[in-house]
Amino acid sequence: MNKQNQSGLFFLGLFVAAGLAIAGYFVGQTLYNAKVAINTAEAKGLAERRVMADHVDWMLTFSLSGTSREQLPKLYKQAEQQQKIIVELLKENGFDDSEVDVGVLDYNVYQYRDNQQRVVDEEHTLNGVISVSTNQVDKIKQARTNMSTLLAQGINIENNPPSYRFTKLNEIKPDMLREATKNARLAANEFASNAGVKVGGIRSARQGSFYVRDAGEEYGDTNKIEKDVRVVTTITFYLTE
Repeated sequence: MNKQNQSGLFFLGLFVAAGLAIAGYFVGQTLYNAKVAINTAEAKGLAERRVMADHVDWMLTFSLSGTSREQLPKLYKQAEQQQKIIVELLKENGFDDSEVDVGVLDYNVYQYRDNQQRVVDEEHTLNGVISVSTNQVDKIKQARTNMSTLLAQGINIENNPPSYRFTKLNEIKPDMLREATKNARLAANEFASNAGVKVGGIRSARQGSFYVRDAGEEYGDTNKIEKDVRVVTTITFYLTE
C-alpha cells in the first residue's frame, strides 16, 4: 500500500473517531439533561393584596312628565333648572366641571289606548342624565347622601349606585409576582425537605391572571371601595441532592 493511501486512511479514521466522540458527547448531554429534567418539583405561589379603589363613575338621572305636548316648553324649562340645581350641588361637594358631564335631555311620549285603540291618555316625559367621573373616591358617599335631599325639593332624581374601580394594577404587579414566586419556593422547599433533596433554580414559570374583586366577594369588582387583588403563579424548580 502506498503512502498516499495510508495517509487517506489515517485521516478517514481520524474523522470517524472525532464524529463518534462528538456524537457521544451529545448523547451524554441529552441523557444528562433528561435526568435533570426529571428531578423537578412544581409548586404554586399565591399573592393577595387589599387595595382601595382609585376611580369612581357615578350616574344621576332625573325625569319630568306632563299629560300633553303643549306642556313641553314648560317641562324643558323646569328640566334645565333641575339640571342646574344638581350640578351646583355636585360642585358644592367638591367636584369640578372636568369631572361632571351633563347629558342631553331625552324626550319620550307614551300613549295609553282603550279596547277600541282610542287614545285615552298620554304621558310626555323628559329624562336627564348627569355623570360624575372622578378620582375623588372619598367624596362620593357624602355627595350621595346630600343628593338625596333634592327629593324634598320635588326633583324626581334617581341616585344610582357608583362603580368603584382600581386602575393601578400595573404598579403592584411586580411586587405581587415576587411574593408569589417566594411563596412557591417555600412550598417547594417543604416538598424537597420531605424528599431529602434541595430546591435549585427555576426551570419554568407560568404566571396566572390577576383578579380584582370587591373585598370579601367571589364575584363583582365595582360595588365596593375596598378590593382584593389576587394572582397565582405555577413554577417548576430543579431539585438537587
